Amino acid sequence: MSRIAVCAPHFTRVPELRAELLAAYPDADFNDDLRDLEGDELIAFLKGHDRAAIGTEKMNDAVFRAVPELKLISKIGVGLDTLDLDAMIRHGVLLGWTPGINKRSVSELTLSYILTALRKVQVVNSEVRNGIWRRQVGNTLTGKTVGIVGCGHIGKDLVALLKPFGCHLLVHDIRDDPDFYAQHDMRAVGLDTLLSESDVVTLHLPLTPASRNMIGARELGLMKTTAVLVNLARGGIVDEAALKDALKNNIIAGAAFDVFVREPCLDQALLTLPNLWASTHIGASTHEAIIDMGRAVIRNLGNGRVPDPSWIPDWEPKITESVVVLPDETCVNKG
Repeated sequence: MSRIAVCAPHFTRVPELRAELLAAYPDADFNDDLRDLEGDELIAFLKGHDRAAIGTEKMNDAVFRAVPELKLISKIGVGLDTLDLDAMIRHGVLLGWTPGINKRSVSELTLSYILTALRKVQVVNSEVRNGIWRRQVGNTLTGKTVGIVGCGHIGKDLVALLKPFGCHLLVHDIRDDPDFYAQHDMRAVGLDTLLSESDVVTLHLPLTPASRNMIGARELGLMKTTAVLVNLARGGIVDEAALKDALKNNIIAGAAFDVFVREPCLDQALLTLPNLWASTHIGASTHEAIIDMGRAVIRNLGNGRVPDPSWIPDWEPKITESVVVLPDETCVNKG
């Protein structure tokens, strides 16, 4: 019986990673359908395995109850919003996870989207496709005020990429990092101040109960009419109905989004707005990031930890104790 279930299509799409995983775990079972599994189908695939490599599969209490033999999850990427961490603790399931593994891929795309939105590239592209040939007047990034909401691995990496542009940097984060802020001449401010003073607002925080819809109609109304909003973090942080209204009514100048509440996003009234640049959650979709994330997953199949509240600042676990016993104790970190 195989003990490793590879749910994520990641390893089927990339033969190099599949070969590396098989070298470490020769009896691994792969999801070769190239689609995300959910519900009963996910449970059926996980049955009989004590470890799993997952991507965006929703791992909740029902899954853990149905597959009690599952004792470790190795997560591709950095987002934990598809995992019920409290249920993992209750059921004694360890998590293998490497935060920040795809930071350069996401920060580079963020920079390109900031420039796209400021220069109205999305508007020009839409007009050209519709037979309209005219020069749109945008704004340069150099010297502008950039507000970074969430200054973790990706936010910090973006700061390095912004340095040549001489931007004034504002930051809002639930965690304070005064040494980093001082080193990079950043000013820590409240969210309202950041929104009202920034020419660019870029989001780099996890989706949690506290961050869901944190940017709504009121917050968008605080922004400059010339400002742009960039979201490569998670769908759900921005109220999409409010965003649609703000773009339609020129409350803000433009937006560039890689993530949406539902993916694929089916709101054509939003997606076809000329001042929205939209993509299909490609922040980590570079060859280099895919290889790095895949190799981290392979390592983490033998390096699980009990989920820790410090990973998500506003998460307060309901259960803080668990006992996990895996056949190979030497490869599991219970720290």
